[in-house]
Amino acid sequence: MTNAPSLSSEFDVLLAPIYDFLRCDTPNAWVEEARKPENLPIILRDHLLCELKAAQSAMFLLKRYALTEEGISDISKMMAPYEQFAYNRVGDLHSLRAKNYLSKTIKARPDCAYGQEMIDKMVLLIREELHHFYQVLEILEENGIAYEPVPASRYAKMMLKKVRTYEPEALVDKLIVCAFIEARSCERFAKLAPHLPPKIGQFYTSLLRSEARHYQDYLALADQITDEDISDRVALFRDVEADLIQSPDDNFKFHSGHPGN
Repeated sequence: MTNAPSLSSEFDVLLAPIYDFLRCDTPNAWVEEARKPENLPIILRDHLLCELKAAQSAMFLLKRYALTEEGISDISKMMAPYEQFAYNRVGDLHSLRAKNYLSKTIKARPDCAYGQEMIDKMVLLIREELHHFYQVLEILEENGIAYEPVPASRYAKMMLKKVRTYEPEALVDKLIVCAFIEARSCERFAKLAPHLPPKIGQFYTSLLRSEARHYQDYLALADQITDEDISDRVALFRDVEADLIQSPDDNFKFHSGHPGN
């Protein structure tokens, strides 16, 4: 169980389940490294890409498990401008403005019993993550920080190595992994917000509500799609996640572990 950061009391109730869900705090050494002005560019650039990856993870789950071919096409078109910017540097703030919407409701495959609930939750999540992408890009530009792609940290990749290879257990594990990523993001926003320039800190604080809901949505879906008790799998990934956060990591990123050796 983690300790609450120094934020206003209105967030105490919101953050309490996050602290109970995660096994450990972000190390103070990471916060000290992240608050250094010279590290703001890497934090923001990596955060930008984390928002895109969060949207992509939800999209890949929908494509793999729930969407019709028409739905796959529609959601891929929504994602494309953000991917083009992130990977090919095509576009800008103007071209990305208000692109995180679908022109029509997408429906689940008829053979997917949980499909429509997954779609409803994941489409909202995707739209929010893409909006956050746009907001981080605004902050980069306001602070004169040029966007540059950065390599991913070990964090998500190492957790995904523990995902089972057969269904529906693989989907259960993927949803649990996504829940931990969202919960840790929420915890780090809260930890870091008081130490950043005021406008950026306020933005990070504003993200807490959506990130807290996202992890709960993933857990609810994991519990819904299987008859097994998911608590053992949650406990396994809780330990894997905590080890990644606490162990030495010389690749400083938004989700990296303890800085240095």
